[in-house]
Amino acid sequence: MTFKESIIRVFSKYATFSGRAGRNEYWYFFFFNLCVNLVFTVLERYFIPSIEYLASIYSIAVFIPILAVSVRRLHDIGKSGWYFLLNFIPIIGQVYLIIKMFQPGEPGENQYGENPNEDSSIWRK
Repeated sequence: MTFKESIIRVFSKYATFSGRAGRNEYWYFFFFNLCVNLVFTVLERYFIPSIEYLASIYSIAVFIPILAVSVRRLHDIGKSGWYFLLNFIPIIGQVYLIIKMFQPGEPGENQYGENPNEDSSIWRK
């Protein structure tokens, strides 16, 4: 799955918490949001201070897709979406989730659905 396909897929499944999301889908969307937030930060700090309102609107708009793709990624590794709440345990919970998000998904079908296509060479085992 390409970068563009991943972003489109996440936004097309805006609030879909069922199913599975592969590593490409999750991490490409993560880096896309990181870049967008970096651009907003630079623009706000050095060029357009009033852009903070647009940045806030963007953050609100992507909150649900970030949550949904995170839950689907946890489903891919065979974990319940409730594991996302580990983010509220400082450091330990967050590090645990980051490690889990890098793990390959369960092969074949699991209780959350079919295995998403993971044909990208950068994520092969």
